[in-house]
Amino acid sequence: MTPGIRLGFSSYSFHSKLATGEMTLPEVIDWVAASEGEHLELASLGDDPGAPIPNIASDPAYVEQIRAHAEQAEVTLSTLAIGADFVTDDPAELTAQIDRVRAHVDLADRLGIRQMRHDVVAHAGREGDDTPLFEKALPSIVAASKEIAQYAATKGVTTSLENHGFFVQAADRVRRIIHAVDEPTFRTTVDVGNFVCVDEDPTVSVPQNLPYAMVVHLKDFYIRPADADPGEGWFRSRGGKHLRGAVVGNGDIDLRSVARSIRTSGYTGFVSIEFEGWEDCLLGCERGLANARRLLEIP
Repeated sequence: MTPGIRLGFSSYSFHSKLATGEMTLPEVIDWVAASEGEHLELASLGDDPGAPIPNIASDPAYVEQIRAHAEQAEVTLSTLAIGADFVTDDPAELTAQIDRVRAHVDLADRLGIRQMRHDVVAHAGREGDDTPLFEKALPSIVAASKEIAQYAATKGVTTSLENHGFFVQAADRVRRIIHAVDEPTFRTTVDVGNFVCVDEDPTVSVPQNLPYAMVVHLKDFYIRPADADPGEGWFRSRGGKHLRGAVVGNGDIDLRSVARSIRTSGYTGFVSIEFEGWEDCLLGCERGLANARRLLEIP
């Protein structure tokens, strides 16, 4: 048994049904309540007033509806995750990005959420040797993240960046930003699968970043060599390997070793299943949760 770990889901796991309207967010919350999951992380994909995931453009009545529905269903809304991009030479654009993220901090507070992940750069990578570009971007990323973390702290909200988006997906770059921001309420969302997108071994990278974890994402991938030809539906790692989402515990990541690292690290807090596979998402979530319980030795 691993005391103090609360298993649940990212709303992104249900994206295929939310995007088509096959399920509403209240229906997802009810599904989580009926499962063995304890919480739901809200992953916003943009500021669309009609989006199922609350964002700063949402009707305030809808935001309150979701907060109240989760409370009634006894499903904790654990984290709000949003995109952001602080890599710009335009001071006005940077200010607008910071203001937008601060507004999402206020939204998290209204939802009763005490943790928020914001990206620090757009998802696309940079061609060639991007180290000089990272060094150039680092001051802007750090200044924006620090300002937001300090603001969020006044609301009782902890902020984080994820190993997400090729530019800051490597474990050492994430840690560099955390140390440079140097705020006790600025941490990292450790996605155990995302490290393979930049060809890192999760069995090495996850333990390196666990001491700074705000929340952990459990994810799995099928991995094939760069010279393979697996057909459609795969994407490439930075080094060219073919990747495809899998049910947690069914893919090629050594999740047994990763889970052992989580168990022995003393981590306590939320662990979110993030399913990106081809299977029906409800099946993927159900089986992924069962596998996660076994891996983490949760009865």
